[in-house]
Amino acid sequence: MDIARYSIVNKQLQALGPSLGSKPRPEPLFYISLTPFSLQSARNDFPKNYAALAAPIPIAQSARSSKLSDPNDLLRKQRLNRPVSPHISIYQPQITSVLSLLHRNTGLLSGPFYLFFAAYAASPWLGWHIDSTSMAASFGTLPVAAKVLLKTTAALPFTFHCINGVRHLVWDLGRGFSNKQVTKSGRTVIGLSISSALLLGYLWPSTASERSFKQTSPPCPPLLLF
Repeated sequence: MDIARYSIVNKQLQALGPSLGSKPRPEPLFYISLTPFSLQSARNDFPKNYAALAAPIPIAQSARSSKLSDPNDLLRKQRLNRPVSPHISIYQPQITSVLSLLHRNTGLLSGPFYLFFAAYAASPWLGWHIDSTSMAASFGTLPVAAKVLLKTTAALPFTFHCINGVRHLVWDLGRGFSNKQVTKSGRTVIGLSISSALLLGYLWPSTASERSFKQTSPPCPPLLLF
């Protein structure tokens, strides 16, 4: 046994201690107290101690009576409290991202206008009073600045979405993908969109065309009649 071998070696070292000029080492108390009886008692008590360690930890009654019926409810609630990451506010606005957002938003904004034009075209058959005469009469009471502003604001989403759509078609051909070309084409789209919207806003019919319109009232889109 290791204990017996250690005791023999320790006694030999104690016997050689005076000849080596060193004090004899005392025998450790740990090995003296570890008698065969204590080893046997430790072996006998091991199943009891292991059973005590392996026993499940009792759960408090308050934890059992928690309001959360599902353990995953707490995880779901914590996920709802997490911030949106990454948030759009951490990015610096660039011409590519801004024009991309504007292209999508103007496409969504064009939906109600298309519905209005469809209702305008179908109004004679449905009996609705969306004729050009009544709309021109109500619009004619506004001042000139308000007319130009309203017409330009209404035309700008269409002009931007149309011109930027041509830009996307050029991209579909595999051209203009460099950073310099994308920035240059984006600035060109902005300039053409604003200038064409202002041109449509400043369109004004002549006196003869106004007189002819009041007499005949042709069914044409209202944005070009004021």
